Amino acid sequence: MAALAALSSHRTSLAHQHTQYTSLGIRQMALIGRGGGSSGGSCKKSTSPVKNDLQLGTSHDDDVPTSTSAITTSVRGGAVRSANSNNNDNSKTISILGIRLTPRALATLSMATCMSLHYLAYSLARPATMTLFTSSRLGFGNSVSAYPFAMTFISPVSFVLLLFYGSVLNSCGPLMALKYTTIGCSVILTLASVVIAKLDPYVDTDPNIATMTKYLVGTLFIFRESYVQLITSQHWSFISSVLTPSQSSRWFAPISGLTSVTSAVAAMGVGKLSELWGLSGVLGMAGLVLGGSVIFGEFAYDVAEKNGFNPADEHFRKKEQTKLRAKNGGEDQHDNLIAKARDVFARVPTLWALFCEILACQGLSTLLNVLCVTKVSEVIPDDTERAGWMGKFFATINVLSCVLQFGILPATSSYIEPSALWKGMPMVMMIMTCLLAFPKLTGISRSSDPSLNLIASAFLVMKTMEFSVRRMLDEMVYVPLDYESRFLGKEVIGVLGYRFGKSAASLALSALTSSFGTIGLRELSYFTTGAATLWFGTAWRLSTLVPTRAEAEEAYQKMKKDN
Repeated sequence: MAALAALSSHRTSLAHQHTQYTSLGIRQMALIGRGGGSSGGSCKKSTSPVKNDLQLGTSHDDDVPTSTSAITTSVRGGAVRSANSNNNDNSKTISILGIRLTPRALATLSMATCMSLHYLAYSLARPATMTLFTSSRLGFGNSVSAYPFAMTFISPVSFVLLLFYGSVLNSCGPLMALKYTTIGCSVILTLASVVIAKLDPYVDTDPNIATMTKYLVGTLFIFRESYVQLITSQHWSFISSVLTPSQSSRWFAPISGLTSVTSAVAAMGVGKLSELWGLSGVLGMAGLVLGGSVIFGEFAYDVAEKNGFNPADEHFRKKEQTKLRAKNGGEDQHDNLIAKARDVFARVPTLWALFCEILACQGLSTLLNVLCVTKVSEVIPDDTERAGWMGKFFATINVLSCVLQFGILPATSSYIEPSALWKGMPMVMMIMTCLLAFPKLTGISRSSDPSLNLIASAFLVMKTMEFSVRRMLDEMVYVPLDYESRFLGKEVIGVLGYRFGKSAASLALSALTSSFGTIGLRELSYFTTGAATLWFGTAWRLSTLVPTRAEAEEAYQKMKKDN
């Protein structure tokens, strides 16, 4: 219960930090709407729709076209983005908390808020479902094979969710896809919490109820791992459709920081909330918060629609063109998700390189996750105390991510190229995993098995880089790309890439366990070193394809000059 005591003592300071970080995030978003680009200053007022578009966050006013036609420009890696000049959204400003925002900045802030609430809900559901899954009473206890076995089902479930998303996106557009997927996931979490609460009193007396509850908890765990990236990618697709390359390199990190703030608040409160309402109550709260996030997402699209920069316009324009082409006897384009995704990946090789990098990255993350979950279950057998430890652990990750996202990354993004960061992350993890595989190298541990502190440190570094540096780099890849790359290719990579990497690593562990028996922590630590090396190879390949900051901005400026 020591973790819960510490949790309570930090609650006041955390609330103060949350207010500071949130205020900082809003003020930084205000700069996006008032010329807060890499060079500072404000943009000149112009009657040109395209020129007004620059007022979102860049001070480059030279050589701005006035044509209203749409064109495309290619950049390194096969990236192609359509330039739509219907962006006359800066003729007015709106005051939010005393800060004046352009409609474009307001839409971006609203979608960032939507994403932050999504992560708040996820940060409530994550420790709750992990604790239920490792519970000896309601779940599978500290079984080493149960966790990787459950992870193998994540990819199939993610694929089903992706097919549903693709169907709604094709029929109704990105706004309805966001609403349907978010509300659907919210309903599932809420209903699961109610059912678990109803079954809980009978688990100790009825073996059938106990078995039913165990498999329900396992199914819920798989679903929670499957849905998060599906929704997150939709938020980022909207934001990357609004920002320019120079803006994205400066503002993606603070936008991500808002999600880290809400995630940290939720994670720090899980232990206390589970004491008050139980784990099922925490799940129910997660479902309600997730459902409420839709309000901000719909508001962002509404602002974009009223001010002429709605990303959905390109979707419906392409849809009308396809209908017209089919009516005139032209070639019928692919209308199913798989065929469209295949075409996008063939056209943009950067997406395939990113997909492979994500597979390797998530494979390593999964191995470290298995190590951490297994070790924590051994060291902290009490369910409530373990939930508090996990909540505090993930809160620490989010606080560290905030420091990077609000302070270090925005300040250094103008000096360090994305390619260098892509290479640097796996190099750090190669060092960390070598220490896991050979703990005696630290000079602290005399055991051949890694300690909880060593495992937790490696996992903390990995997740902190994932949530801050890698998330920023990942989203920057999509900014110069076209609509299908941002709303379709991104979802395929986000859902299948992230989840298939986890499932592949888990399936490999399950196969090894079935063939050779239980795999110890020492053996698992060896696998992490190999996974880190594989990640380095795929990240190096990707770094040769992503454009530099200058190349990305030059392509964007050329797109406007040719318009």
